Amino acid sequence: MRVILADNQAIYCSGLARVLRAEAGIEVVEQCGRLSGLQKAIRDWRGAIVIFPSSFTAEIPALLDEVEQSGSRAVMIMEPEMALDVMLADRFHGVLLRSVAEPQLLDCLYRVDEGERYVQPAVVQTMVAPDPYTVKALKRLTERELKIVALICEGLKNKEIAQRLSTKEQSVKNYLRSIYSKMEVCDRLELALLAMHQPVLAEMVQNARLQMASPA
Repeated sequence: MRVILADNQAIYCSGLARVLRAEAGIEVVEQCGRLSGLQKAIRDWRGAIVIFPSSFTAEIPALLDEVEQSGSRAVMIMEPEMALDVMLADRFHGVLLRSVAEPQLLDCLYRVDEGERYVQPAVVQTMVAPDPYTVKALKRLTERELKIVALICEGLKNKEIAQRLSTKEQSVKNYLRSIYSKMEVCDRLELALLAMHQPVLAEMVQNARLQMASPA
C-alpha cells in the first residue's frame, strides 16, 4: 500500500509518517507540506492513498479531481470544530478526525486499500446537509475568488486586495462581479454576511485565509 501524506503541521505529519512506516504493508512514498508538492506527488504516484487535512487547501473539490484522475483514493483528516458537507463526504474514501487513534487510522487505511469506504463514527455528527449557497460555492467559486472573499471579510478595499494578491485593481473588480453573480448577492456587505453565516462557505473562506497566511 502506497501512501502520500500532506499536512501543514510538520510535527503531526512526521508523527503520522512514523506510525505508518512501522507497518510492514505500508510504504509512505511522499510527505508534503505544500499544495504544489502534493499535486506533484499525486501525478508521480498513481493509485496511492492520499491523506490530507481539511485545512490544507481552500479548493478541496479541485484537489479531489486530481486524486480521482490519478486513480488514487483520498482520506481527509478533519480539523477540530469543522463541519463536513455531505457532498464532499461522498467523494472521500476515508474521513478521520485529527485526534484519531492509531488503531482506527490503520483500520481506515486497510479498508480503503481493499476498496471500502471508512468514516470515523465521531465524524458523522459533524456532517451537515448542503444548502443552495454552499452548492454554488463548492461547484463554482475558484481558489482565487475564495481568497478575494476572505479579504472582503477582513474589510479590505479593492486596491488593498489587489496589493495583497499582486494583481491589478481592475482585475479585482472583475473577480467581484463574477463572485456576486455566482453567489447571487448585490454587494460586498451581503457577500461578507453570507460568508459568515453559511457554515461550509465560512470554512472554505477560512481555509483560503490560512493558505494566504502560509509561507510561499
